[in-house]
Amino acid sequence: MKMNHVGIMVGDMDQAVEFYTKALDMKVVMGNTKVKEERETAIGRMCIAVFGEGFKGFNIAHLLTSDGIGFELFEMKERQERHEVDFSRIGIFHFCLQTDDFHGVIKRTQALGGKVRMDIMRYHPESDNNTAQMVYLEDPFGNLFELYSHTYEETYAADYE
Repeated sequence: MKMNHVGIMVGDMDQAVEFYTKALDMKVVMGNTKVKEERETAIGRMCIAVFGEGFKGFNIAHLLTSDGIGFELFEMKERQERHEVDFSRIGIFHFCLQTDDFHGVIKRTQALGGKVRMDIMRYHPESDNNTAQMVYLEDPFGNLFELYSHTYEETYAADYE
């Protein structure tokens, strides 16, 4: 199994594309595109099946991480409520990105309207060899994401030194 893409809701497509490309170094594959509610195309029928009748259309953009994972940004025409994470509910509550520019991404996130949710943490502070760092951040729309300085395996493997 491989990860293909993640889809997230945003409140302003132009701001979202700027944030994800400038703060997180993603590449635009397909820029801001309008999708309307219709039944004539397969995409139109799929959107009705996913979003329900009367979704009124949305804007979509497709971005790409440096390792080829897709990011779909959705800006719904009429559903613009800010995302608030409810930790009492079951479901996806964040995604995680890895970077070699850990502190630079944090600074750009804040400069472009995002937030830092916690102090930077090391998973293994007792080890001089494992310097893996992490932090939780938010995009300008309240979408929570985690940032790693190392790979998932390096961060959690008991024998990583």
